[in-house]
Parts: sequence; C-alpha cells; structure tokens
Amino acid sequence: MRIDRLEAFSDGVYAILITILVLEFSVPEYQVGHLMERVLTQWPIMFAYVISFVYVGAIWLFHHDFFQTLKYTSMELNVINLVVLFSVTLIDYPTALVAQALMERNVKDMRFSFIYYELIAMFISVTFAVLYSYVRKHPELTHRNDHQQKIYADIKMDPLISVSIYGVAVIITIFSPWWGLLVLVLGIIYHFIAYIRLGSRMQKTIRLE
Repeated sequence: MRIDRLEAFSDGVYAILITILVLEFSVPEYQVGHLMERVLTQWPIMFAYVISFVYVGAIWLFHHDFFQTLKYTSMELNVINLVVLFSVTLIDYPTALVAQALMERNVKDMRFSFIYYELIAMFISVTFAVLYSYVRKHPELTHRNDHQQKIYADIKMDPLISVSIYGVAVIITIFSPWWGLLVLVLGIIYHFIAYIRLGSRMQKTIRLE
C-alpha cells in the first residue's frame, strides 16, 4: 500500500489539533480602559498554548520527515500510526488544565495538571518508540537505503530518552510543581533538538544519494 494517503490523513489531524489549541483564547470581561490588565492576567493561557504548539509542531516535524523515508505502508503500520495520532490528540485537554491551574495558582491543582500533561507526553513518546521499532524491523516498507537504515539506528533511542525525561518530570512535580514544569519544558526543547539532528542526517543522506 502506498504511503500518500496515510501522510495526508496524519497531516490533517495535526492541523486540526493545532487549530483546536487556539480555541482556548477568548476576550475576557473587562472594564473600559482596563483591557490590557485583563489580557495580561490571561498569560497562563498563552503560556500553555505556546508550549503545546511548540510540542505538537516538533512532533509533526518528526512524523513528517520520518514518513518521508517510507515507500509503502501496511495494515500494522496504519494501526500504529492511528495510535500515535490518538496519543497526540490527547494533548489538548491537559493544555487546558495547565492553563486553568496556573490561573488559579493552587499548588495541588498545578501538581495534578502538570503530572497529567507529563503522563500524556510519556504516552506519546512510547507510541513513537513502537513506530520506530516496527519500521526498523520491516525494511521492505522503506526505500532500502543503507544510509536510511543508519538514521533509524541513530534515532531509535530518542523516544525512550523522552520517556525518561518526562518520567523524571513526574517525580519532580510531586515534590515541586514549578521545577517539574521546568523539566517538562526541557523535554519539549529536547524534541526540537532531536528533530534538528534528524533533519541534518536526512539532508546528508539526500546529498549522498
């Protein structure tokens, strides 16, 4: 089976998810002449949105470039990809929870919302680990390029490293929500760094071809 329709469907899901994230924004109630003050109180909504946008964007970049290395798909790969997409769509709810908890500044609620987000991030990374593992074991779905197989080998640990980072974030959040949030943000930054590394390797492969 060709890979085109799977890629088109996946891109559509990511586009819809990013669109849904921005729906959290609404004009707050305010007294005339005090709009700026009310908007500034909504900084948690913007913060949660930016974090999730960067996170989903990094995941989409990974997904897009990774599937560029494939020539065919299979029933099993379709199912795995569907689970990956399911995991990513779960990020909208914890994004709203984090924004609300930061607005209220209740430590107990912040701890819960941060851990909820971190667990979803762990689940997403696990699904990517399964995706990477499946493709490595089925070279018949790829372009059968030796350099490409090297890329698969190089990135196979990335999702597991992400799981570890988010796992550490969960543990830290139990004791200190703010420090846990910092580790969560570092995990998202790691995704971008890993993507840049993947993109660089793919460009080298293209030049070698």
